[in-house]
Amino acid sequence: MFENLSDKLEKSFKLLKGEGRITEINIAETLKDVRRALLDADVNFKIAKNFTDAVKEKALGQDVLNSVKPGQLMVKIVHDELAQLMGGTAEDIQIKGNPAVILIAGLQGSGKTTFTGKLAHRLKTKQGKNPLLIAGDVYRPAAIDQLKVLGEQIGIEVYTEDGSKDPVKIAKDGIKYAKQKGFDLVIVDTAGRLAVDEEMMKEISAVKKAIDPHEILFVVDSMTGQDAVNTAKEFNDKLDFDGVVLTKLDGDTRGGAALSIRKVVDKPIKFVGTGEKMDALDVFHPERMADRILGMGDIVSLVEKAQEQFDTEEARKLQKKIAKNQFSFDDFLSQIQQIKKMGNLKDLASMIPGVGKAMKNMDIDDDAFKGIEAIIHSMTPSERDNPSVINGSRRKRIASGSGTTIQDVNRLMKQFDETRKMMKMMTTGKGKNLAKMMNGMGR
Repeated sequence: MFENLSDKLEKSFKLLKGEGRITEINIAETLKDVRRALLDADVNFKIAKNFTDAVKEKALGQDVLNSVKPGQLMVKIVHDELAQLMGGTAEDIQIKGNPAVILIAGLQGSGKTTFTGKLAHRLKTKQGKNPLLIAGDVYRPAAIDQLKVLGEQIGIEVYTEDGSKDPVKIAKDGIKYAKQKGFDLVIVDTAGRLAVDEEMMKEISAVKKAIDPHEILFVVDSMTGQDAVNTAKEFNDKLDFDGVVLTKLDGDTRGGAALSIRKVVDKPIKFVGTGEKMDALDVFHPERMADRILGMGDIVSLVEKAQEQFDTEEARKLQKKIAKNQFSFDDFLSQIQQIKKMGNLKDLASMIPGVGKAMKNMDIDDDAFKGIEAIIHSMTPSERDNPSVINGSRRKRIASGSGTTIQDVNRLMKQFDETRKMMKMMTTGKGKNLAKMMNGMGR
């Protein structure tokens, strides 16, 4: 995500490296490259020009402190302007009414139906809502079946009407059903088309008028770049939606939609989809996205993801075991499972400053832990609990049972021993203070 833009911006800032101060001359060349980088990322030309003009004005109006180099100051100004361009601050959806009604709109193939399921799952698990999904896409083959499958996966009921081709009636009947059954949230999935057309606009406008939703979200495929922004404008002119959802932001995207859409429609980006799994949905934070675009990582989001997955009570028990040097392979396996729940490994690595850039050309498989898990599963309960008993013959048996080599087993044993030592260190002396500091980062 944004890899090309990040690289090009970094090269732009290098033009100021070694310069004693910012001048009209050296900033002109830098901003020319910045503007070119934004255009290559599929950002609207007018937006790119206004952006660089704003950066120039701020940069020339600031004195460079002795402790700050011109290149560093430029990175700071570009960062702040990027964050402002994308909305400045995060905005979550407003849920009110009983039931609260959310209408989902967008083109066919934008990821509307998948997002509908993700949003319901998020609001159920994080806010304790009792949602009902309404299948209002009556045209796309298997759209209703897809929503039913997603509903089963996340344990959420889907309202359908067999044979009906009237989305307005389906939406109204679904809300009536939700009131009867005590659902406090309704999410209506609507039909899309392959392109914007008058018939589609009339239909979704009729649905909006009939159900008077509390929130309308426009879902757009971020990989369609500038086309996504144009489509968003047409939808907004008709629907006056409340927010944008960018899907497929984990793909090979230039990022133009994320950087342009807020300015064009003057509506906040509220969520971003970052994968296929039902929990791969994040609130959009402009400042954090600016951090990632400029290669600064996103430690706050990483800590938040960790806090969502790691059980506080389990962490307390684990800390006691580590302090007593009783950390076992079962504990090690449990930690791996927790990390896997946090999401795509390459995406997680990109949140660590410097690491994302170093690993950008590496292919990190989500099955990277498969061999480790196989080795641990091939151990007996006593071996997992007391690794010191694993001698040469046992290592040979474990390698054979896990389909790996003795070298793989030896490597894991060494890694485990080093992990154990590091964890022991983190619970004592200076390490304890570091652990406390890290725990406080997400608060």
